[in-house]
Amino acid sequence: MNILLRFLLIGGLLVGARQHTLAGRVDTVLVNSAAMQKSLKCVVITPDQYSSATAKHYPVVYVLHGHGGNYNSWISKVPALASLSDRYQQIIVCPDGANSWYFDSPLNPVLRYETFVGTELPAYIDATYRSMPDRQHRAITGLSMGGHGALYLAIRHRDTFGQAGSLSGGVDIRPFPNNWNIKDALGEEATNAANWERNTVINVADSLRNGELRLLIECGISDFFIDVNRALHQKLMQQKIDHDYAERPGAHTWTYWGGNIENHLLFFQKGFAQ
Repeated sequence: MNILLRFLLIGGLLVGARQHTLAGRVDTVLVNSAAMQKSLKCVVITPDQYSSATAKHYPVVYVLHGHGGNYNSWISKVPALASLSDRYQQIIVCPDGANSWYFDSPLNPVLRYETFVGTELPAYIDATYRSMPDRQHRAITGLSMGGHGALYLAIRHRDTFGQAGSLSGGVDIRPFPNNWNIKDALGEEATNAANWERNTVINVADSLRNGELRLLIECGISDFFIDVNRALHQKLMQQKIDHDYAERPGAHTWTYWGGNIENHLLFFQKGFAQ
C-alpha cells in the first residue's frame, strides 16, 4: 500500500477515535409525589460509566424546563446533555414542572411543585441512584420559568441545595401579572398581591446570607427578562451576596440556553470539588 495512503488512513482512524465522545444514559422514570397524589415523569441522565461495577457515587444537577415545556424539553432540544453528564461526571435530572413556576400554591392544593422538586424528587434520586446525598453535591438550574424555579427552590431549601443557577430567569414575576399561568398558582395579582410579593425570587432573596449558596445568574442582552435579571444582580450586590453574573449576546431562545448550559455544569463542578 502507498505509504502516504497508509498514513492518511491511520491518521483518519486516530482522528475518529479522538472525536468519539462517551455519552451518558438517558432514562425516563416515573416519580411518585405524595403531596400531589400522582406520579410525574422525569428524565435522568447518568454518566457512561455509571452502569459499570464501580461503586462510585455522583453529584446531582437538577435542570428545570420553562413555561410550556416538560420533562423531555432539555434532552430533546439539547441532546448534548448526555455527553455533558459524562464529561463532568454528574447525574442530571430533568423533572416535569408543568406550568407551575415551581410553587406550592397557597390557593390550589393540587399544585405542590415546590414540595415535589425541592423535597420529594431529591429523596427519590438519593434512594434510587448512586448520588452523593448532601447539599454540597446537589445543584439546581433552569431556563426562564425554570430559572426562577431554580433560584426560588435553592433559596427556600438551602438544606437541600448548595448551588443554583438561572438562564434567562423570570426572577421578578410582578411585572408580568397576566402572563404564563402565574396567577393559576398565586391568584390574580390585583387581589392577591401578598402572594406575589412573597413568592418572587427578588424578594425571596432577602433571606439569603453571603456564602449560603454558590450562585450563577445569566441572561441574554436581547432577552425580555434582562431588566429583572439586572435588578436582581444589583440587589445581591447591595446585600453583599457573592454571585457570578453574566450578560451575553442572545435572546430568549434555545440557541442561547443550549449554548450556555455547559457554563452552569462547569460552575457546579468547581463547587462540588470544594
